[in-house]
Amino acid sequence: MPENVAGPADSWWSDAVVYQIYPRSFADSDADGVGDLQGIIERLDYLAELGVDVLWLSPVYPSPHDDNGYDISDYQDIDPLFGTLADFDRLLAGVHERGMKLVMDLVVNHTSDEHSWFTASRDGGPGGPRRDWYVWRPPREGVQPGTPGAEPNNWGSFFSGPAWEYDEASGEYYLHLFSRKQPDLNWDNPEVRQAVYAMMRWWLDRGVDGFRMDVINLISKVPGLPDGPVHGAGRHGDGSAHYVCGPRVHDYLAEMHREVFAGRTRPLLTVGEMPGVTVDEARLFTDPARREVDMVFQFEHVGLDQGPGGKFDVRPLKLTDLKASLGRWQTGLGERGWNSLYFSNHDQPRVVSRFGDDSPAHRDRSAKLIATVLHLHRGTPYVYQGEELGMANAPFTSIDDFRDIESLNHHRDQLALGADETDVLEGLRQRGRDNARTPMQWDATEHGGFTTGTPWIAANPDHKHVNAEAQLADPDSVFHHYRRLIGLRHTEPAVTHGDFSLLHPDHERLYAFTRHHAASATELLVLANFGGDELTVELPDGWEHGDTLVTNVPDPSPLTGRVTLRPWEARVHRRRTA
Repeated sequence: MPENVAGPADSWWSDAVVYQIYPRSFADSDADGVGDLQGIIERLDYLAELGVDVLWLSPVYPSPHDDNGYDISDYQDIDPLFGTLADFDRLLAGVHERGMKLVMDLVVNHTSDEHSWFTASRDGGPGGPRRDWYVWRPPREGVQPGTPGAEPNNWGSFFSGPAWEYDEASGEYYLHLFSRKQPDLNWDNPEVRQAVYAMMRWWLDRGVDGFRMDVINLISKVPGLPDGPVHGAGRHGDGSAHYVCGPRVHDYLAEMHREVFAGRTRPLLTVGEMPGVTVDEARLFTDPARREVDMVFQFEHVGLDQGPGGKFDVRPLKLTDLKASLGRWQTGLGERGWNSLYFSNHDQPRVVSRFGDDSPAHRDRSAKLIATVLHLHRGTPYVYQGEELGMANAPFTSIDDFRDIESLNHHRDQLALGADETDVLEGLRQRGRDNARTPMQWDATEHGGFTTGTPWIAANPDHKHVNAEAQLADPDSVFHHYRRLIGLRHTEPAVTHGDFSLLHPDHERLYAFTRHHAASATELLVLANFGGDELTVELPDGWEHGDTLVTNVPDPSPLTGRVTLRPWEARVHRRRTA
């Protein structure tokens, strides 16, 4: 490893906080019921007051919106639904004027089937010049093309059904790991890679500050595309072993760094969303000496409360499992790896409903506890829009309330298999992605102040008492608790640089750990009571005279050899070690 390559904790983004904006649901300026760039511009002062450093913008490119913008039909423009390139430039300028950075969502495992690259690939047929820009294969021998079982392999799509779509005109299938309207690009083709890199350079030259790379560890597939094992009663196989962190993914990301980022002196951020990545792989991806990506966005901890039936097969979370998972990532990445810290994003249900208690009695305190635990870990924290208000899951009552293709497909397929609709809807209510996509709750007016029109998806009725306007005026609100946590990350080196030691790993209610930073002779102690009853905690030796940095309760009990934590109480203490 070159001696002049600094570790991740020495990078500018190590003490930064990222705020994810889902533009469709953030703020609507023109009353069409869909959020837009001008709406974001009008709320930049709110984000600056929160104190975040980086805004991550979910896709705003032209798209048919089969998967709400993650199916891109033109990488170098803005969808009229959200505005224009001129609007984007004004947004970028406003972000930079406030001392923040803007990261674009980069979706290059696949495009829309309406992208010009794909239409040329499809319409040119097997001998066409862009045929090899996507993954095309003939049907299985001996099976009628276009019928079940004729697909080139047995892989299933993440969005239900087979991962292959038959093109009758050419007699071949194309691969789509997600929607059939999201064909996978063929990254083994150097022309594809160069086209992607040119597009990325175009956005960086325009002034954006980096990319969050959607499912970027799926871009390399095992040659031959072999069948995957079949689990349960379905006929579709699990092909993940053949495309998760595939054989050339490290080569491709290193090439991307050389072609796009090397030599640029402006501070940039590259985030690799990587489903299924292991700690060992993540350490390779994020080691600065290898020059691939700055940090990973992994999913292990958000899969702990699902049963063998998948994400909609809901199981109660075991706190011991959560501690073990997060703790393994804290220690396993060592000094050469870096992780993204999150509980919420556009693909996850609201965390206060999932890991906390969204009842009126405990909602605010449990939201603050969850934030405290997350932000005191080593890594870069992410705040998903509305998380800083304690926004909760929506009270969906029927399938008509849902909009997401994943939920709609799951409902259709499960009913076709004879599942009970009540059970199916309950799974969707608890884990559906639409929970994260209800409109941002700005005030107590109709639709939460998101729009004066009819929103594309209904606002949560609880916006009347959970909204930004009310919380900005309340110094004890969830919003201001987030502000304090963000400020602590900016000022306390032990949060960014400190070692991590998990305490009481087998305790089913207590989440406790320390962060020790030798250079500043500082140690932090984090205590969190994950439950609605009081909990008495024996303190480690030497903490009787520690300072209280953060708490989510009024008048916390003094530090003695034993502390009684109130329901959902969290606190952070500091002591000097020299």
